[in-house]
Amino acid sequence: MRHEKAHLLFRLALEMQGTREGLSLEEIGERCGVGRRTAMRLRDALLQTFPQMEETQGADRCKRWHLPKGTLNGLAGINADELAALDIAMRLMVEQNRPAEAETLRTLSGKLKAVMRPDAVRRIEPDLEATLEAEGLAMRPGPRPRIDPALVGELRTAIKACRKVTIRYYNRNTGKTKDRLVHPYGFLHGHRHYLVAWHENPKANDFALFSLPGIREVRLETASFARDAGFDLQAFAARSFGLFQEKPFDVVWRFAPEAATVAADFVFHPSQSLEWQKDGSLIVRFRAGSNLEMAWHLYSWGDKVEVLEPPALAALVNPGRRGWTALP
Repeated sequence: MRHEKAHLLFRLALEMQGTREGLSLEEIGERCGVGRRTAMRLRDALLQTFPQMEETQGADRCKRWHLPKGTLNGLAGINADELAALDIAMRLMVEQNRPAEAETLRTLSGKLKAVMRPDAVRRIEPDLEATLEAEGLAMRPGPRPRIDPALVGELRTAIKACRKVTIRYYNRNTGKTKDRLVHPYGFLHGHRHYLVAWHENPKANDFALFSLPGIREVRLETASFARDAGFDLQAFAARSFGLFQEKPFDVVWRFAPEAATVAADFVFHPSQSLEWQKDGSLIVRFRAGSNLEMAWHLYSWGDKVEVLEPPALAALVNPGRRGWTALP
């Protein structure tokens, strides 16, 4: 128990050194999974150990504590598990067709190994290879659209600098390629990858999704744009079950008893609620859009799921369903 507490304090000290603003009591509690009183005790223990800890108060009048850079440099090390996690993350980015992020992680891994002592690298290399082999990360087969990392890099630059960009965009629905002036806000990644941007067009003037493989060229404009302070990328994504943006609606699914336990382990949507029924079945409720993407997913459950709401989705999924009967 004492060793666990020492590990927790050391990890907390590293995070206090790694943050620019420092950590508040609430943030200490969240990161350590403890209540406010315990967070105060952890802070006090670090204050006793590191009297150079700095206390600041921001515009929100919230106190934060920060360790000056270099305080723990001689104590912090990198182990095989951490390097393996970085390597696995890099492989996952490759598997998800995100080459720009994969290259960034590969570069980061190289930098970490470069600052490590040569004898430390040699010592952990066998453990690193064993860990990666044990993970058994398999690359998903199948076709993937090509995404140009250079274009993604230019879009990232524009997002960080709040610069307008003109994209030469191919719309596969119309088969036409046109220039679009947009304000880039971020990316949504899934089976397909999209740029989320405000489309500056008299007929649009709204946020839209642009498929990354459909972006042929990116031209960074000199003009900047003011980000909409009320726009939240996570909230925008949560409006939909997948990536297609439709007006959200109430969704109710019922999973058969033999599939209910497995279904309970899924997070279908951040807003979902689960209701266990007396017969062992499970009802899942949430609010989102995109009938088609929901139907694609539900087909994988076969006759073990029934759509109770909405009727339009039920018409796509329920016909031909065999097995247990629907609720009256």
